Amino acid sequence: MARRNLDGPWGEALAAEYLRKKRYTLVAAGYHSRFGEIDLIVRDKQYLVFVEVKLRKSAGFAAAREYVDRRKQDKIRVTASMYLAQNPTHLQPRFDVIEIYAPMGRSTAAPEITHLEDAFQ
Repeated sequence: MARRNLDGPWGEALAAEYLRKKRYTLVAAGYHSRFGEIDLIVRDKQYLVFVEVKLRKSAGFAAAREYVDRRKQDKIRVTASMYLAQNPTHLQPRFDVIEIYAPMGRSTAAPEITHLEDAFQ
């Protein structure tokens, strides 16, 4: 578990930088409610995007996106609803997943990043 805590923020920082380069603006990172956490909240001109970041060494066992199961999606949805209740917006909400594969962990020179837009409803 300690290793996950060390790698999670690194993966989220990689994802935030990737999204910044795609012209998204970071709104919040590590947003918590009593129901769960949303790794990143970003926006562009049309969407307020709730992003789940999954960092793995490989897809050998399962694709990173497969870890965002129905239960995890439900937690993200409820947490997003809490965020929206506190922070009204005219932007359309969307749920994305970012997969990051880093075979050598933090030593990986060029982690593979896949951005799945509108990954679930």
